[in-house]
Amino acid sequence: MTQRERQHIAAGLTGGLSYAEIARRLDRPTSTVSREVARNGGPGGYRPQQAHQATVRRARRGTPAPPRGDGSPGSAMEAEILDLAVRTGLPKLTARVHLDLLLAEDGRRTAAELTSRLKVSPASVSVAVNYLVEQGYVRRERDPRRRRDIYVVDDEAWYRSVVIGARQTLETVRAALAAKETFAPDSAVGRRLTKGGVFLERVCLDMLESAERSRHLLA
Repeated sequence: MTQRERQHIAAGLTGGLSYAEIARRLDRPTSTVSREVARNGGPGGYRPQQAHQATVRRARRGTPAPPRGDGSPGSAMEAEILDLAVRTGLPKLTARVHLDLLLAEDGRRTAAELTSRLKVSPASVSVAVNYLVEQGYVRRERDPRRRRDIYVVDDEAWYRSVVIGARQTLETVRAALAAKETFAPDSAVGRRLTKGGVFLERVCLDMLESAERSRHLLA
């Protein structure tokens, strides 16, 4: 990202624009803008010059942005994201792994890097990344030279996660609709399964259609 683009981001944040609107004006994916802001102070602390200098320093060192725990606006933002993720049912370590990947400069980490950065066991990281891969939040790449896996958050992750989640719910819905056949259609259980199943099926199909229709925003 160029310094000029960072200045546009800062101006957009000051003007109260959403990440999506800023991204549209820059012709960039929304996820690129959100990651840029998140790793450089958050919406209230983003400074384009400092962000550009930090990126240059990281590029020279060849290392990603370090995790913050210093009470800065960015640190507070990360804590808030983790709290929200945990409240939606995501295990805390899994949420930490996902956030660390999201805030990586290139969205890539090895298992060893995650273990070192998060100060947890390799087994714990393995459980977390396997879940994230299954849910589409992260994809796995193989490094043939070093025979190790690399975990990646790319711009398609949001699309994959929505599609996987909707399809999993559809499987449950169709099982419920099949189960209703064992009950009388006009019984309380039969009506409950039918109404709930039809509602969730429609919602999931709408989500799949919307995800496909909006996929170009991640290009």
